[in-house]
Amino acid sequence: MEDFSIDRRKLLLGATALGAGALAPAAARAQDAGTTAATGTAAAANGLPSRGEFLIKGATVLTMDDTVGDLPVGDVHVRDGEIVAVGEVVVAPNATNIDGNGMICMPGIVETHFHLWTCSVRPLANSNVPEKGYFPITGTLGPFYEPDDAYDSVRLGLAEALAGGVTSFQNWAHNTRSPEHADAEMRAMRDMGVRGRFAYGTPQKGATDKPMDAADLARVQKEWITPDGLLTLGICSRNVAGNNAQRAAISIEMAQEDWGAARKLGLPITMHTSSGSPVKMLDDAGLLGPDVQLVHPLMTSEDDRKILAARGVSYSTSPLGEAKRAKDRGEIQLAELIEAGVKVSMSIDVSADQNCDCFNCMRLLYSLHKHRLPDVPLSTKRLVQLATIDGARDLGIDQKVGSLTPGKRADIILIRTTDPNMAPVGDPYDALINFAAPSNVDTVFVDGRMLRQNGQFTAVDFREVATKARESIFEVAKRAGWS
Repeated sequence: MEDFSIDRRKLLLGATALGAGALAPAAARAQDAGTTAATGTAAAANGLPSRGEFLIKGATVLTMDDTVGDLPVGDVHVRDGEIVAVGEVVVAPNATNIDGNGMICMPGIVETHFHLWTCSVRPLANSNVPEKGYFPITGTLGPFYEPDDAYDSVRLGLAEALAGGVTSFQNWAHNTRSPEHADAEMRAMRDMGVRGRFAYGTPQKGATDKPMDAADLARVQKEWITPDGLLTLGICSRNVAGNNAQRAAISIEMAQEDWGAARKLGLPITMHTSSGSPVKMLDDAGLLGPDVQLVHPLMTSEDDRKILAARGVSYSTSPLGEAKRAKDRGEIQLAELIEAGVKVSMSIDVSADQNCDCFNCMRLLYSLHKHRLPDVPLSTKRLVQLATIDGARDLGIDQKVGSLTPGKRADIILIRTTDPNMAPVGDPYDALINFAAPSNVDTVFVDGRMLRQNGQFTAVDFREVATKARESIFEVAKRAGWS
């Protein structure tokens, strides 16, 4: 365990010179009183806060970068959305100061598999009534979603996730009913200011003998994907026959056609593996490669894991939902995948019948590992890496985000350690895994834009977001005849 009470490391990084001696008294949260103080008072054209220059001072800095290291007390300098310097003391006379005292400063959480279109079904779902569980309700209502319903649900899910420190997402959109639905979900991601991949899918209850809409996939790539890298694109594949009875499945030949269309556009592919392992079948069909992410690693064999590592395939684990599954559906194989050298990341999956709490995901993974494999070491730091830099690697954005490395984009969160459920803090990684909750997330930056400050949204009226989502889903239910 790293000792955060002894000598402070001296670190010189980036273009900004670091001074010596004690930190000057930090400003009270930020020098300016305005909501967008740290990023400038002007708003961007789409209503989001503009980027500017700011200096987070006196925080416990967890960088997820072995070369940079962690700092018991340190500063992070950001200019125009880019991390300029990380160090014990950073001098940046033109920057707005943000007080990091009593805070953990770390990269934003990178979530890798989230069905955002289902978030709004919350008021209709009921865990005590099987007919109103997640699969029945989303399968029934999905065909009745209009584009505006998708937009409202995606905004709701992203707002909750941002409040919990998640800055990057994979929007697993397996109800893309039309080009207009695709545009609605992309627009919601853009309007919320997040960094995310839109995994273009097919409609609920759609035909399984027809390929996905490759022409519209190409259109979305042309119209929505921009050089700034905030929004990226992939596909979420339907399950291959024999692998999952919960949703419609396609033949291996149809998968080859869909995946081939994605690969012609240079797009990554993701697919559920929820009932039995399809790894050998996919490999025999020549489908596996480093552009593939599988989801729900519950039933892989040792041979499967060797194939996955050799092909560079990644796996996303969604512990909150996976832990609810029956024993015969397998168990979460995080340690086995790590040991085999398979890329692994962490995801929420759904927030229709659970909240978006990545701290709880990390905590559950840690607890389950201790329960299953008490003699196999797994540190709390390793779990935080899983939620940050490993997620960025899975989504192919680790050259941009996932660590507090000078030159990367500023997706940064500040977590209060002075709250009753956290204080007093010893090892910060232990604190994050054992105690932290979304309510402790104070400040959230995405690409240098402050989207949350003092636990409040800076550019989004959450009451309006929640109201619209509620109204929307009840209209969907009315159209579907759901009661």
